[in-house]
Amino acid sequence: MSNYEKIEPICICNLFDGTSKYEIPLYQRAYAWEDDQIRDLIEDIDDVDENQDGLRYCLGSLIVSEKDSIYEVIDGQQRLTTLYLLLNILQMPVSKTLSFANRDKSSKALLEIDLILNDFKKLCDDSCYQNEILNGIKLINKYLPCEKRESFIKKLSHVYVYRIPVPKHTDLNHYFEIMNTRGEQLEQTDVLKARLMGYLSNDEKRCAVFAKIWDACSDMTGYVQMHFTPKERNRLFGGGWDDRPNPSYKKGGYKSFVEDGEYVHEKTIKDIVKDDFRIEKNDGSLEDDKNVRFESVIEFKHFLLHVLKVYVATYMYDDPDNLVARLIDDKKLIENFENVEQKGYLERRKISTNKSDFAFSFVICLLRCRFLFDKYIIKREFVDEDKIGAWSLRELKVSGQQSKKKPYYVNTWIQKKHDRDKDRSRRCLMLQAALRVSYTSPKIMHWITDLLIWLIQDDYTNIDSCLNEYETYIESLIQSAVKSDFLEKSDEEKFNMGLKTPHIVFNYLDYQIWKNNRRKFDKFVFEFRNSVEHWYPQNPSKGTFPKWKHEDGVDQFGNLCLVPSNINSSFSNLDPEAKKKTFKEEVAKGSLKLREMAKLTEDAENASLKWKNEACAKHGAKMMKILEHACGCC
Repeated sequence: MSNYEKIEPICICNLFDGTSKYEIPLYQRAYAWEDDQIRDLIEDIDDVDENQDGLRYCLGSLIVSEKDSIYEVIDGQQRLTTLYLLLNILQMPVSKTLSFANRDKSSKALLEIDLILNDFKKLCDDSCYQNEILNGIKLINKYLPCEKRESFIKKLSHVYVYRIPVPKHTDLNHYFEIMNTRGEQLEQTDVLKARLMGYLSNDEKRCAVFAKIWDACSDMTGYVQMHFTPKERNRLFGGGWDDRPNPSYKKGGYKSFVEDGEYVHEKTIKDIVKDDFRIEKNDGSLEDDKNVRFESVIEFKHFLLHVLKVYVATYMYDDPDNLVARLIDDKKLIENFENVEQKGYLERRKISTNKSDFAFSFVICLLRCRFLFDKYIIKREFVDEDKIGAWSLRELKVSGQQSKKKPYYVNTWIQKKHDRDKDRSRRCLMLQAALRVSYTSPKIMHWITDLLIWLIQDDYTNIDSCLNEYETYIESLIQSAVKSDFLEKSDEEKFNMGLKTPHIVFNYLDYQIWKNNRRKFDKFVFEFRNSVEHWYPQNPSKGTFPKWKHEDGVDQFGNLCLVPSNINSSFSNLDPEAKKKTFKEEVAKGSLKLREMAKLTEDAENASLKWKNEACAKHGAKMMKILEHACGCC
């Protein structure tokens, strides 16, 4: 049996059922989890939907070395010890199968856990037990009160950890030193990589290609081309390093791109967790020779789920939502891949009987998507010593010849030949920025999936024939959300929405104002203004001016705007005149709707009351008309 086949998903309810014994070696640090880690663990489990049949939620990995029928815990002991305490507190069946080597106080606490729980107040300061374990018990009780425990226990049957044995003859001290230096445990991405490479274990060349592409794509900084060697870039992306990767995975072309001796694949967990593949530290320069670096808007673990959805739509010609969960939930990464493997078909063959082709075709799809992601989806760009950054939509180019080639970056050219609309690239950037700041959680950034599918479908057909429609497609995604979540609601629903008005509505409105007044608002940028506020407040400061009740219209769209959360508390209770004067600088560079509201608040006596009684309704009607016209709802 290969090492990959020994990777086991184990329900946490069965971790300590007596069939396996675990020992935490002396070179591991003592139990040390505190408030944040324990709270996060409990919240992760509490997020599980216990009513969803067949759900398997991965909580993380447990790296072990099997010796004399005992699993020596190499990585994951903090989580394992916490789970042991948790299961005991919940009074679930738990055998005393966890111990610490040569740590008497720690082992005694685990061995006498029943005694401690029965008389915790009396024993919590007992010097014969490790204090950190006693504190862990206290924190679990704090974050898991008795009234929540019944439903929490139901969730546990859906929660798993992956037990991963290191290969025999692994230098455990060296391995632990690597893990300890990195200061991190294996993520689901590492487990997934090992799993997929296991399907290719009979083909060393494919394994090498898979690992090279995966490593390059997993580094989400910069552009994927720069994570290969120069020779590999030439083979994969052409002499200009900007050709689209070939979609075929059967013709064998990808087997030839890895340089001889450049990558040697060894099937050990130690190799899999290494993250030292770096070719160049600098991303390159702009056309004016300024140094530049780029930052992705999502992490690799989320990118993998976007690509899996693209894979289902592209290679399997199926609706991604049939096989992959709607939410981009990285905690369910492996579960989603398992579902595709079990239920999906690739070229009329069940993937479950053809896992090697699935693994290899997926990594090619990963490379293609990463290339498109870098070129056509926004990044955060940092020039020279800039630490704030700006939205960026650029493509990689090269200057020089042969070994003297150097990368530089220019604005991505969205236009096709003979298209004279030179502003389209800027509008595409602004539309994507509006999406990015509206949907801040990576779980709901579905627009990235939609754009990748549009870009890659039918072997890049849209790019080849109608790239100039990319802007229209991006905007259609926004319009669909604005209509369904706001414009198509009844007047009463819109009137009552208030602070719950979707952020995309405000940001799309700002986009329309910007687009129609480019010269005036050319320096406007979308920022994370993530708090909906009233211009005329709900609760005036100390009763200094009349209150505007909900039923009289304080929550109407005209009286709402987006502001950064850091000015929320001090901004909220002032009247419009005071807001305009106190937050003059913030208003001047704020959202365009906010600027319009401030402009309408005249510098005259009773300006705030005039806003309440007259100007607000007129402003709201004007803003609604802009939205309705843009979405074709007039």
